Amino acid sequence: MPPARRMSGEERREQLIGIGRTVFAERGFAGASIEEIAQRAGVSKPIVYGHYGGKEGLYTAVLEREVATVQGMIARALEGSQHPLDLVEGAADALLRYIETERDGFRILVRDAPMGTAEGTLPTVLGVVAERAESILVDQFEARGFDAAMAPLYSRALVGMVALVGQWWLEAGVPERDQVRAHLVDLAWNGLRGLQQEASEGPPKD
Repeated sequence: MPPARRMSGEERREQLIGIGRTVFAERGFAGASIEEIAQRAGVSKPIVYGHYGGKEGLYTAVLEREVATVQGMIARALEGSQHPLDLVEGAADALLRYIETERDGFRILVRDAPMGTAEGTLPTVLGVVAERAESILVDQFEARGFDAAMAPLYSRALVGMVALVGQWWLEAGVPERDQVRAHLVDLAWNGLRGLQQEASEGPPKD
């Protein structure tokens, strides 16, 4: 039987990212250990240290990969979006699809990152989406005579709503993604359509 082909450095790093991703999702950063990651990879601990310098380095690499994945999905979903409804639908669907198909990654993103890895946490990702939403909402607010200075507030409220529901949905497992998206978009869109010029007045009472 011929000996197994030795992995290249790039292949080994990819393997360790994949295994680290699984372990971090299962145990969290504090509960994960280099020993377990090395054991699952079939290598010695010094191999892991040699590629990533320790648990923090591997965790950072995993986070960066997740951020790139979810940002790419969101960017593709929002490509060409101009109407606010398209934006709301696209952002909601992209985030929900990421949660549905990359469960381990989302579990890692919603956990607190250790010191020194603030870049790559879920707030960073959501901030990027909110900024995209904000640029479109500013135009819509101005066209309708609303205070455009409030666009950042509303864009972050919309994106945060989807993310929080997504955390619940990940564990609940129901209803189907299309239904979750439809309800979120309905709530957000109808809320925006009924927006008051003076929020302090509150919604009309029956």
